[in-house]
Amino acid sequence: MPTQSTPRASALAAATLLLSAALAGCGGSDDSKDEDLSAQKLSWKDCPAPDAAEGGGEAPSPLPGGAEWQCATMKAPLDWSKPKGDTVDIALIKAAASGDKGDRIGSLVFNFGGPGGSGITTLPAFGEDYAKLRTRYDLVSFDPRGVGRSAGIRCEDDSALDTYFQQDATPDDEAERKKHLDNVREFNNGCEKNAGKTLPHVRTTDAARDMDLMRQVLGDDKLHYFGISYGTELGGVYAHLFPEKVGRAVFDAVVDPTQTAEQGSLGQAEGFQLALDNFAKDCTSQEADCPVGDTEQDVKDRIAKLLKDLDGKPIRGIPPRELTQTAATNGIAQSLYSKDFWPYLTQGLEEAYEGDGKILMALSDSMNGRNEDGEYSNIQSANISINCADDKARYDAAYVEKRLPEFREASPLFGDYLAWGMVGCTDWAVEGQADHPDVSAAGAPPIVVIGNTGDPATPYEGARKMAQALGKGVGVELTYKGQGHGAYDSKNKCVRDAVDGYLLDGKVPKEGTVCS
Repeated sequence: MPTQSTPRASALAAATLLLSAALAGCGGSDDSKDEDLSAQKLSWKDCPAPDAAEGGGEAPSPLPGGAEWQCATMKAPLDWSKPKGDTVDIALIKAAASGDKGDRIGSLVFNFGGPGGSGITTLPAFGEDYAKLRTRYDLVSFDPRGVGRSAGIRCEDDSALDTYFQQDATPDDEAERKKHLDNVREFNNGCEKNAGKTLPHVRTTDAARDMDLMRQVLGDDKLHYFGISYGTELGGVYAHLFPEKVGRAVFDAVVDPTQTAEQGSLGQAEGFQLALDNFAKDCTSQEADCPVGDTEQDVKDRIAKLLKDLDGKPIRGIPPRELTQTAATNGIAQSLYSKDFWPYLTQGLEEAYEGDGKILMALSDSMNGRNEDGEYSNIQSANISINCADDKARYDAAYVEKRLPEFREASPLFGDYLAWGMVGCTDWAVEGQADHPDVSAAGAPPIVVIGNTGDPATPYEGARKMAQALGKGVGVELTYKGQGHGAYDSKNKCVRDAVDGYLLDGKVPKEGTVCS
């Protein structure tokens, strides 16, 4: 179930890698208390296969030309207020720059979003997209604390997660509300029990401080950074804490840093509804008949009827699991992250109307980090843990009930789903840090901020708000008129030229540049 920030590239990578397969069939330590962690030397070695918390699978394939991905572990203070105390291991991955040594700028650090996405698995999945950037940078990413191999938090085991993600997440009466809240509490209690001393220390500010330590350990005077989705929030927090250490930075698929968790959820309701409207328009405007509706409204009405019919009456999914209303809603939302997934949505709806929910369930599984063997990554456990550590607000069922009309107006299809997602931090063991992040970064160099007009998860307006919040002369807004979550990976030439020109040559795009 989506929370304030929803996985982007991690979700897309998971879908790309897991969906095709589906359709075809911690560590803290105290051994460094007296060590200056900024002086530590990283031991780079060939990367192992991703562990279960990172989604499993095989070790990353060599890059074009035969270069290997290298992995290392960096130690960081578990509690940044006690820098000589216990440490946490932060997993890193790197592909060395492919160009001449004299042309190398430094490291380019990526965070692909979530929160909860594993950079260890996502960077190799998208590595070829960044081949041009690699001519002058070492490409680097990491599992943020609480994620994957970096003291990854796992709230429940695989069997319990199967049950949790099948629950009725849009309760209609008092009994269903009680059951939903009981399920949330049980999940959250599992997070507290299994995370141990890590849980209070997975805030975005902690990850930002880890990145500055990473900058030092990598040997860079400045942090050159590419943040996507939640990675833009992380980058903004870094820029606020360390404005003088910001190098060349790009934010793509931008989180609105001025919003509360509630406002973010409402914005997502509007964003996903817009994406669904665009899907319906695209399907019915093709020369061939749209197989899931005769008109745009017919497409949306049939989807709404499907979801209503699934409420308490699931259909066949991926055996032995059935497709519930929640899983179908989640699968539809996942397919709206990229226009490339729209054909899957069309086929999935066609089959669901005939009683076969396999494709929609595969899409839902990719969102939740479930592979074809039934093993879950910890993406959703980390997502809730980081969001609840960051967000101060706590919403109860009575508050959600009052807000439902506005959410339903924003999105007849996704409104209830996203409104009820606001109870995700019920009885959370750690107090949230703030209503919204501080990203003001006076004194930082220009940061390119890219907004996508058709983005469902981080609506376009967030880019303008981020650029303004960073400060005059810092945030430089660029607009991409397109569909999906993120602009650079759309391979739009205008966007690519602007981003590459800045990161490679330091050429700042003109404020207000529009690409289409």
